[in-house]
Amino acid sequence: MRNRYKHTTTLEERLLKAAGDLRAKARDLPLGKDRDTLLEKARQFESHVSTNELFAPLQSADGKSIKP
Repeated sequence: MRNRYKHTTTLEERLLKAAGDLRAKARDLPLGKDRDTLLEKARQFESHVSTNELFAPLQSADGKSIKP
């Protein structure tokens, strides 16, 4: 069955929140593999957000897409 959950926040907001949560968890861990894994995952989430912004359509002040 298909999951029909409606998100109340954008994907970018959820990724940035998850990255912040991972960084907070990593701060509490000692140096090591577990901490590095959490920080790498946080960097991946942030990278997805910045990459997504590059490919998002340009919008004018009134919210309409601008064609290049």
